[in-house]
Amino acid sequence: MSFYTSLSGLKAAQTDLSVISNNVANVGSAGFKKSRAVFGDLFASSPTQATKMIAGQGTRLNGITQQFTQGTLEATDKTLDLAVAGEGMFVVRGNPPRSELSYTRNGAFNVIDGKVTDTIGSTLQLLPVDANGAVTSHTMAALTDFVMPTSKPGDPNVGLSNISIGDDGLVTATYSDGSNEMLGKVAMAGFTAQEALRPIGDAHWQSSGDSGPPAINAAQTGALGSIRSGAIERANVDITEELVALIGAQRNFQANAKAIETASAMTTTIINLRA
Repeated sequence: MSFYTSLSGLKAAQTDLSVISNNVANVGSAGFKKSRAVFGDLFASSPTQATKMIAGQGTRLNGITQQFTQGTLEATDKTLDLAVAGEGMFVVRGNPPRSELSYTRNGAFNVIDGKVTDTIGSTLQLLPVDANGAVTSHTMAALTDFVMPTSKPGDPNVGLSNISIGDDGLVTATYSDGSNEMLGKVAMAGFTAQEALRPIGDAHWQSSGDSGPPAINAAQTGALGSIRSGAIERANVDITEELVALIGAQRNFQANAKAIETASAMTTTIINLRA
């Protein structure tokens, strides 16, 4: 039994090492959120047994939980570099034919074929606004692609001069004749159980049954937080903390390996008693 108990400890330590290694490997990934392995003990007995006479039977992985704490904001002075100071996530739509929605904290956006897209080619979504800049609809159907205008609507001779994005996510286009046009507000998503989101890589997540459906709204609403134009959110990985955890996981692995070695020596001694 001690072999399997220690084996479960080895597997747990190996999983812990893998999680920590992934955190360390992504210390330079914008919008990355670190994870933590959570373990629980294994214990079993029959109803007629006294539990104080039974040892535990090892450990098992309860799950790998994501830590959606705030990362450090790094100034870039690029208008389309966006960071969130709060719990909200950017809403982006993938390319046809699937065109599925995903959610990200990586706000490194660029203009490709007239659309404002992220690092995997998904298009940033906007919510419609009225003449006062207030959002008119918060439904999924109201989401539209952030398309960069090239000229003033109705007058192709007046070109685009500037794009600005406010703390509330309001996107305003300024044209060469000095006129302004509000294009919409950057769509943000919030979840009741953010840690249950399904990661799909590149600092992107999808909603799951455990996370619940997204609540779509604009920035500066509830806990969604504010948008910082000209900044990028770095990974929330504390390299010192991860290295300390790495040492602890390594010691756990060595201790369980030593327990297996001891159990093997004891078994060998018992077998040799008849020799």
